Amino acid sequence: MKVLLTQSVKNLGHAGDVRAVADGYARNYLIPRGFATVATASALRQAEVQHEIDLRRERKFAAENQSLAARVGQITVTLRAKVGSQNRLYGAITANDIATALGEKLGTAVDRRNVQLGEPIRHLGDHKVAVRIARDLTPEVTVVVEAES
Repeated sequence: MKVLLTQSVKNLGHAGDVRAVADGYARNYLIPRGFATVATASALRQAEVQHEIDLRRERKFAAENQSLAARVGQITVTLRAKVGSQNRLYGAITANDIATALGEKLGTAVDRRNVQLGEPIRHLGDHKVAVRIARDLTPEVTVVVEAES
């Protein structure tokens, strides 16, 4: 079945892409969750119009995004957490914690979904974490996890 992705889906594609997927995957997962629609002629035309609008918006904010990416790439976020034996954290540092701290440093809100953290940080030290600013801009922030005193 051919579907038109309405949102980016990991390991499948970005919003606006047309992909051929198994019928069950489309009917039981993608379409009910709003990740895709059936690729009809009218849906494809509508997606093309939306793609043009997105390109214009992207060009308009390109310079602003570049400067924001440069600022984000230079930021170091320091977070404190309780530590047990072997410098292992009692809890974990999550994408939400990083987004909140980064938002405070930048002075603007950062969505936790844009912080690309594979799994929560559970050890002390320096960690590099990618933050998605735009489709092709993902600067890395240095996250320093220190022991709470």
